Amino acid sequence: MTSQTRAVVFAIITVLLWSTVATAFKFTLRSLDIFQLLFYACLTSALTLIIIIAARGQLGNLTRAFKQHWKITVIAGGLNPCLYYLVLFEAYDRLPAQVAQPINYTWAITFAFMSIIFLKQKILWADIVAAFVCYAGVVVIATQGNFTQFASSDLTGVALALFSTIVWASYWVLNVRDPREPLTGICLNFMVALPVVAVICQVYSGFAIPLTGLAGAVYVGLFEMSIAFLCWSIALRLSENTSRVSNLIFLSPFLSLVFINRILGETIFPTTYIGLIFIVCGLLYQQWSHTRTAS
Repeated sequence: MTSQTRAVVFAIITVLLWSTVATAFKFTLRSLDIFQLLFYACLTSALTLIIIIAARGQLGNLTRAFKQHWKITVIAGGLNPCLYYLVLFEAYDRLPAQVAQPINYTWAITFAFMSIIFLKQKILWADIVAAFVCYAGVVVIATQGNFTQFASSDLTGVALALFSTIVWASYWVLNVRDPREPLTGICLNFMVALPVVAVICQVYSGFAIPLTGLAGAVYVGLFEMSIAFLCWSIALRLSENTSRVSNLIFLSPFLSLVFINRILGETIFPTTYIGLIFIVCGLLYQQWSHTRTAS
């Protein structure tokens, strides 16, 4: 099996895992509140990442990396997982999964504009066009095509979903200048965030949860927060052509709608597909334009 073939295999595994995330969020939030879900998912992810690092014989790297880069660790951990998942889970708690999930995919547009401000990158007309197309898709999804009834949508939920893209983009802006090895860095993020998340959970909720809720939180922590990240990192490292791998991610939101329909029982509105096509086309156009400019 060639390196590129293995990269595609790991990318497909990642796509399949991420395709189940929206369903897992909504399903688990039927039993848990956002604070409980965040705590148990973070605990699962931290333990999983520590085990992986220990299996590699690299536990000493955690201590050294934290001593050298404790400031960026604290900031990054505050953004992801603390703030990002608190905001995202609340958005999912308020919105249908078919609405929250596509909006979350617009973070790449947010990242492009934040890179202009904080990383001094040049803006392209493609970024502006892509933003217009993507956010037109968001409006279609949020209103289900009935633009006169926009006020009847859960505007707080939509605002939170959009704000989550700002938090996630902020994390990746910071990540561009993060000197830590990626696996070590994400593990440290969860380790420093875990005590904070535990306090938040204790103050606003409590730790007693039903078994079904715990299973869902473990699934989120294991597959959304850790294993998917590891598989995606491996795919990018093995790939001889990164764009061939990264484009597979655009399959995820469409596969996700299948799980949302079959498992959660949500009726998928035609406007959801239309809006999602707007978003994906905008992102693909932006990606293609940046690749062409770089070459």
